[in-house]
Amino acid sequence: MSGTLPQPAGRIGGLALGGTGIAATLALLPDLHLVPVFVAALVLGAAFVALDYGFTGGFRALLIEGDGRMLGATFIVPGVAALIVIPVAGFVEGYGRLIAPIGPPLVLGAMVFGIGMQLANGCGSGTLVAAGQGSRRMMVALPFFCLGGVIGSLLLPPALRLPGLGEGDLVRWFGPWPALAAMLALLLAFALVILRGARPRRESLRAGAIIGALAGVLLLASGMPWGVTMGLTLWGAKAVQALGVDLGGFPFWAHDWTREALAGPLLALHSSLSDVGLLLGALVAAAALGRLRHGVRIGLRGALGAALGGLLMGVGARLSFGCNVGAFLGGASSGSLHGLVWIAAAIPGCWIGIRMRPWFGLSGAEPGR
Repeated sequence: MSGTLPQPAGRIGGLALGGTGIAATLALLPDLHLVPVFVAALVLGAAFVALDYGFTGGFRALLIEGDGRMLGATFIVPGVAALIVIPVAGFVEGYGRLIAPIGPPLVLGAMVFGIGMQLANGCGSGTLVAAGQGSRRMMVALPFFCLGGVIGSLLLPPALRLPGLGEGDLVRWFGPWPALAAMLALLLAFALVILRGARPRRESLRAGAIIGALAGVLLLASGMPWGVTMGLTLWGAKAVQALGVDLGGFPFWAHDWTREALAGPLLALHSSLSDVGLLLGALVAAAALGRLRHGVRIGLRGALGAALGGLLMGVGARLSFGCNVGAFLGGASSGSLHGLVWIAAAIPGCWIGIRMRPWFGLSGAEPGR
């Protein structure tokens, strides 16, 4: 891969930085019960690098080349995770699911996220993983993602007042086991529509199954399905408050859990902690495997695209209750129909974003996270 640093010095430096980051994070944890969450996220970050896995490229392959194999294989991720999430959350006390209403905020937010995902060349998890690998593009996109999340948090409450269809919770409608069967059938149907007779690559299915299983492990560690973007929103909100802006008076930040997250330690929120773990796990794996990417230049146009893409992803993620992970993976694996609506709405957004990519020096076929 162009721009990677396989030299021993690069690997040693990356491993030292990653080890220091892990030690520092453990020292900052407000509660040792959070350690399993952090460890599970570390493994996830390392797995993304080792498997060279990402969500973004599949959308481009479908929309540019008509090749749905990569995106079709993605549906195995929530399918495997659902085998853990729905039964555990349905029968074991203390575990929850990610359920969100289907309406204009979800559809518009997913479309906006899709545009940003193509401009930044990565999604929520991809931004963190690539930043951990040293990607200059993602180091630009990440702070703007956090800022966009804050903006989206201010837009979401009024947007939710628009008429919608309500929640599509299969577990509430049918019970855990029928809901699991129904969701697996829906995921298979969606995948077959995208594949259009093609067979996904075996390595894509294997990698997706591993990521899905690890997402299930993260549920067991944290009590909730894996989410990425709320942690990034909290990072942005903490920064905004440090600059003297009081967010406590805004409706999104007036709920008990958001108010506590804003006032409490940064790593007490599971999503925030797992974001740190994902980034550090990617850093350690990239250093160990010689896949550090900080030698890749992006130029001014690339930096502008990364900034705009990050901002749009942050706004879109809050409006649509997450990203490829929190909305699609987390929603579908929870038995919520909003996860399937999210990915259907993200596709036209990606179509728009792909046509904007040349403005920022990106080719249509460039790999992405």
